[in-house]
Amino acid sequence: MKKKLLCTTSLIMTPILILILMTTISIRKLPNKIYTKDEKTVLSIAPIGNTINKSGENDDEYEIKFLGMIPLKSLQVQKIKELELYPGGNPIGVRVNSEGVLIVGYSDIEIDNKKEESPGKVGGLEIGDVILKINDEEMENSLDLLKTIKECDKEDIKVDILRNGENLSKIIHLKKENNKDYKIGLWIRDSTAGVGTMTFFDAKTKKFGALGHPITDCDTNEPFLIKKGDVLESSIISVRKGERGSPGELKGIFLNEENPTGSIDKNTQSGIFGEIKNTEALNKKIKPLKVGFRDEITTGKAKIITTIDETGPQEYDIEIEKLLNQSNAGSKSMVIKITDPRLLEKTGGIVQGMSGSPIIQNGKIIGAITHVLINKPDTGYGIYIEWMLQDAGIIK
Repeated sequence: MKKKLLCTTSLIMTPILILILMTTISIRKLPNKIYTKDEKTVLSIAPIGNTINKSGENDDEYEIKFLGMIPLKSLQVQKIKELELYPGGNPIGVRVNSEGVLIVGYSDIEIDNKKEESPGKVGGLEIGDVILKINDEEMENSLDLLKTIKECDKEDIKVDILRNGENLSKIIHLKKENNKDYKIGLWIRDSTAGVGTMTFFDAKTKKFGALGHPITDCDTNEPFLIKKGDVLESSIISVRKGERGSPGELKGIFLNEENPTGSIDKNTQSGIFGEIKNTEALNKKIKPLKVGFRDEITTGKAKIITTIDETGPQEYDIEIEKLLNQSNAGSKSMVIKITDPRLLEKTGGIVQGMSGSPIIQNGKIIGAITHVLINKPDTGYGIYIEWMLQDAGIIK
């Protein structure tokens, strides 16, 4: 009798536990904030067997309940009126200066004709650290640091750094290389530049978004901490076709460097953002498009707008193969595949410099290209447009 009771209980409890587990996994993937134009979409996102209802007095607060009884997650839902943006697809030059000086490597020094380990490394400085001050003096650029070290009259210096968002101080014991100048033994960088693609421009606020992923240092792979940056006109002069195991590249040149098109004030996981100053440099033939949020996106056919030669921005066919659930902003929101034979013939698929190319579906801008799969150059990732609009300050 007891065995039958245990079996019966097990048969009842097992599916309930499985349902709880599936519900928990599904809910964890939901973002804390959802943008939508239709309340019906909000009411349909709760996992099977659960309910979602408004909570409290605020119209934008909802709560998911397990079997309609047990509260599991609170959601903030922002209803957005129709937004219109001018799609990009045009190449831009990106030129940025870092906040402080970035450590990108170590350099041994020579004392009495013998190599010794970098004093900076011995003192606890790490690759990826940003040097902000030396002996309480701000380091604006690499020249400041070199001059300060060279003119030091003491072996020990205090170095203020930024590491993973935390401010730290280190005491570094300098050494004189062959009894000449003091050396700290570091490779450093204070600026970077390259070519990318504009994603959108908002005519009302003059704000723009581009790239869809952060600018990272090529040596440390860490996001560049931007102090100031410029957007420049750019022209694509050649294309290196992508192949399996070898990503391709759009090669461009900067134009009119003395008169930047705009300024960059943010470098985030969702791209670079700032303000367009010279709207005359933008393509006047383009028309604004409505914005499509993630609840409007479907797998299947879509298009991208990108520039690969002197003909300027052109539309190309792609396929959205997979939509990913993201609880936080990230540059890998969807898996896309280039299907347009024209683009495949010229580039092999997605190439460096194409990041930021807007993705269009059903006449709406829904995201941007961000990455290519090294071993599948026709396939890569895209980011949901809402993540970029958030960081641009167009939606909150």
